[in-house]
Amino acid sequence: MSPELTALTLAALWLAVQFVAYATLANRDLGPGYTLSPRDREPNREMSRTTARLGRAFENHVQWLPLFAIAVLITELSAQNSTFTAACAWAYLAARVAYVPAYAMGLVPWRSLIWAVGFLASVAMLGAALM
Repeated sequence: MSPELTALTLAALWLAVQFVAYATLANRDLGPGYTLSPRDREPNREMSRTTARLGRAFENHVQWLPLFAIAVLITELSAQNSTFTAACAWAYLAARVAYVPAYAMGLVPWRSLIWAVGFLASVAMLGAALM
């Protein structure tokens, strides 16, 4: 498996880890009565600040993983793998892993800078495929 596909696989597994962490804390904060319900009403309790941030970090990964996946697939299908695209893939993964604690701890402006590394890594991979 190429480094780019390995990073994509690990990014998908990281998404699963994020979901389990968020769901576990949300269940603790909101109670199983709410989390197992069809959620037709607002919860009686609020999530903690950290739980809510983990949820937003998870949603952010869901939003941006497709761009990275497209970059990896284009790189693979066009056989344009290189040291540069591999470095971009690992930079994306490292940024996504670092993003979660940075968001959970409310690190400003570091959270946004870490996000930008992941975004720019994906865009750079796409650019490399066009060259």
